[in-house]
Amino acid sequence: MLFTSVIAVAAIAQNPCELIVKVKNIKEIKGSLKIAIYDHEAHFLSKEIMSDGKSIEENEMKFTFKGLGKGIYAISIYQDENDNGKLDANFMGIPSEPYAFSNNAKGMFGPPSFEDCQFEVIGGTQEIIISL
Repeated sequence: MLFTSVIAVAAIAQNPCELIVKVKNIKEIKGSLKIAIYDHEAHFLSKEIMSDGKSIEENEMKFTFKGLGKGIYAISIYQDENDNGKLDANFMGIPSEPYAFSNNAKGMFGPPSFEDCQFEVIGGTQEIIISL
């Protein structure tokens, strides 16, 4: 029995995790959705470890990320309505395109902190839902 437990733990350690991110509340079917995953507070919103983008075809979309290790992560998402490759902002620097973060975290006078957005990947397949 102990031998079986050791093999199971070793198999889990070697098998990367899969994260499914469902994005809901997409109000307009135009442009594309950009998503980025961060693994450290110091890199939050500057150096993602994984990213993806898809043309918006419906009001809910799903992204699947394979190969994540167990750990703490945070996600940022924005709708690139005009497909220019960036989150547009007004003259005051306030985003003019829809955006969201994991935990549906909201910032005050800027983006939320990594801590507010963080979630834990614990293994296997995990799903989170973010509202745009």
